[in-house]
Amino acid sequence: MDSILDKSAKTRQAALQSLRLAFSSKTLSEFLLERRLTLTDSLEKCLKKGKGEEQALAGTVLTLLCLQMGSGPEGEEVFRSLKPLLVSILTDSTASPIARQSCATALGMCCYIAAADLEDLVSCLSCLEDFFNTPGVGEGSSVPAQHSPLHCSALQSWSLLLTICPTSHIKSILDNHWLKLPLLLSSNSIALRIMAGETIALVFELAQDMEEDLCHQDTEFLRAQLKVLATESNKYRAKTDRRKQRSIFRDILRFIESGEYQEETIRFGLECMYVDSWARRRTYQAFKEVLGSGIHHHLQNSELLREIFGLGPPLVLDAATLKASKVSRFEKHLYNSAAFKARTKARSRVRDKRADVL
Repeated sequence: MDSILDKSAKTRQAALQSLRLAFSSKTLSEFLLERRLTLTDSLEKCLKKGKGEEQALAGTVLTLLCLQMGSGPEGEEVFRSLKPLLVSILTDSTASPIARQSCATALGMCCYIAAADLEDLVSCLSCLEDFFNTPGVGEGSSVPAQHSPLHCSALQSWSLLLTICPTSHIKSILDNHWLKLPLLLSSNSIALRIMAGETIALVFELAQDMEEDLCHQDTEFLRAQLKVLATESNKYRAKTDRRKQRSIFRDILRFIESGEYQEETIRFGLECMYVDSWARRRTYQAFKEVLGSGIHHHLQNSELLREIFGLGPPLVLDAATLKASKVSRFEKHLYNSAAFKARTKARSRVRDKRADVL
């Protein structure tokens, strides 16, 4: 923490990297409680005076600090103190793209965690939606390649905040903005196309929850767009990109046509969590992107995340229970061998030329 104010930019970046790793892999709320003001001031200086990579790291550490402080007065204090600076960097077209991208994520995450007033929520939504409401954003190659991650982060943060919006504001968004989202499906960036598709599915889900009808003369055209993306086989796109795109857009199209969601199970420790809606998926993905491999630790131990996902208080397990829950290396080997054998048999049947093709 002391090295964040060092004269050397390399030392400051190394310190920020260490803080990012520590905050994402451990729960340190009690340790940080008395040091939050000092750390917030140091991060503010990095955001104001730093360049590019340093600003991006400072934005990530700020997000993690807000997550550690939680949704109480302490977290709100951190968010309120640095919100104007985040907005300033985000809207500055001369700032580094990676710094703006980090600030877009930080603004959305910190607002989701700590904003207590509707005014803060609405102002953050308005700031973020300007990035994909700009004419020309979805028109093929009109968005420079270096800016597409920024648009992705802005759209991800905007859709995250949409999940906690009051009903009245969601209605106004449905009336004014949702028909602009399909324009992003024609972007050259696969990440932006997928993020736009998932956001469209989220908007449809929120409309269903409010019993709002999204039928419109352009809805059929939207479905046609989704079908093209779900079956696209253009050779000029990378094979892995095509496979990922088809998989996600098949799920999106299935949900819009029949209301079915492909449920996921997230396992951590002795527990598991079900991701059974687009709103829950958006929330989980946003926290996973910030926490990385530390997401499982925080799902087990963070009161904030357990409250958000309805997991109850953290489990208190004694040493005997933990020891009994661990699987030996030999048992793991037997299980993996059996699974591999079964998978090979199943694939062989499918690959056999003599298999019946229905």
